[in-house]
Amino acid sequence: MTIYSHILLATDFSSGSDKVAEKAAQLAKATGANLSIIHVVEYMGFTYTPEFPAQEDLTMEKDLVKSANKRLQELADQLNVSHTLVSVGSPKHEICNMAKESGVDIIIVGSHGRHGLQLLLGSTANGVLHMAPCDVLAVHMEE
Repeated sequence: MTIYSHILLATDFSSGSDKVAEKAAQLAKATGANLSIIHVVEYMGFTYTPEFPAQEDLTMEKDLVKSANKRLQELADQLNVSHTLVSVGSPKHEICNMAKESGVDIIIVGSHGRHGLQLLLGSTANGVLHMAPCDVLAVHMEE
């Protein structure tokens, strides 16, 4: 039995995310684990409540999801991954929900190493670290 059997890579497609993806692929190869990838499009509904989003918010969200699916599929092909998910919502919640529902052993996220006000407000990596039902590996991403 390996220490990890299912790894979840959470990507935001920012610069430096390739380094995080490579770490996830290396860990999957070293442990023989399955690798899944998630990208979360943050909900864009600024004008109205989530129950009644504005039409332009829905159109923008739809376009972001379409673009994210394309980029995620390219990354999945590069890493030879078959299970991917693009979700809309709060990144930390969606990542942790997928991990729980899919029986993930470890979540791999990038950490931008923010300080000051950004640190006080929290980050996706910090949120995942505190909410995750499993281990979390935060890979430092250079700005």
